[in-house]
This record gives sequence, structure tokens and C-alpha cells, in this order.
Amino acid sequence: MSDSHGHSHPHGQPHPFQPDIEDSALTHHQLLELAVGELLMEKGIFTGDEFRRTLEDIDSRNPGDGAKVVARAWADPAFKERLLADTNAAAGELGVDAGTIPITTVENMPEIHNVIVCTLCSCYPRLLLGLPPDWYKSRAYRSRVVREPRPVLAEFGTAIPEDTEVRVHDSTAELRYMVLPMRPEGTDGMSEQDLAKLVTRDCMIGVTLPDNPSN
Repeated sequence: MSDSHGHSHPHGQPHPFQPDIEDSALTHHQLLELAVGELLMEKGIFTGDEFRRTLEDIDSRNPGDGAKVVARAWADPAFKERLLADTNAAAGELGVDAGTIPITTVENMPEIHNVIVCTLCSCYPRLLLGLPPDWYKSRAYRSRVVREPRPVLAEFGTAIPEDTEVRVHDSTAELRYMVLPMRPEGTDGMSEQDLAKLVTRDCMIGVTLPDNPSN
């Protein structure tokens, strides 16, 4: 799986395909979102400018916030337990606003590998991981990863042992997921700041593994 779908610029550079929104009719959930937003502004709950600023704040988030949370969980077992029990509250301990939509952290272990998807659209923990990648929103990923997760992970270069169970978690508008990857070997004694550098967006989605410091 890659961001490129085989399309190219005239100069031969790969070009990620993203269909124009105008090419298809708005979905039920998109229409509902527009209607609710307009109603709340009409009732004075918030202004158009406040709504714009909120969107700008969401768009400014990046995977570094999630990486900081993962690094703390690797370094502090007590924090990890709080993260698994209440992700939003645990993130708040580090000054990371994970929002009001509940986020569930699922932990990778030698016998279990987790991967997240949103089969209906692109629900995603944006306040922790930033904007979702194009491939996460693609129909190919959304439909295939639930049916054949191992081949999809292999396309990301991730080989999961046959004796490891692969669990696919389907995000919704009411619940999002984040993967807590396993801490790489050879990282004893590393600071949380250095540990966070090993954590990528894709390993918190579950399609890859953390960077190994020995590589």
C-alpha cells in the first residue's frame, strides 16, 4: 500500500490520487455535519470565526503529540496503565489535548498486533496523530485491511509472524483508536525524547513497527 496510485505528473514524478469532493454526492454524515454546524452557528453556540480557528488548530496537530504519549508509556508502566484505561485523560497529563471524542489505546504484544481503520469514512484520532494520510482514507485500504490484513501490512513492509494474531479495530464517529506499539529492543536507558523519535505516525496506526535504533 502506498500513497501513489500509479498516476504521474508529465515530468514523471509520482502523484498521489485524491478524487475531487465535487465528483460525488455528499454522504449522509457529511450532510448531517453541515446541518449541525449551521444550526449551532445560527443559535449562537459558536461563530464562524471560532469554528475556523478550531479547524486550524486540528490541522496544525502532528504525530509528535502521539509519539510523546507512546514514549511516556514505554518509560512509565503506571502511565501506560492509565493510558490504556483512559487515553484522553492520560494524554492530558502531558499537556496534550486529545479532545472529547473517546480514544481507545490498543497495545501490541508478541501474541497480538493491532491495526486501525475506519471502514465508513476516515474517523481518526487527529488531535493525537495529526491529519490522516491519504491511503488511510482510500477505499482500497478501508475495504482490504479488514479482509486481508496480513497482505496489506506486507505492502507496508510489515511482516507479522503467523502465530501472532492480527486484530483490526474499526473507528467510528463516537470512538477512535491509537496503537501502542511494542518498545524496540536495545532502547534501555534512552530518554523519553529519544524514544519519541522512534515512534512514527504509521506505527501508531499499526501498519508499521517503530524504528529500531540499531538500524
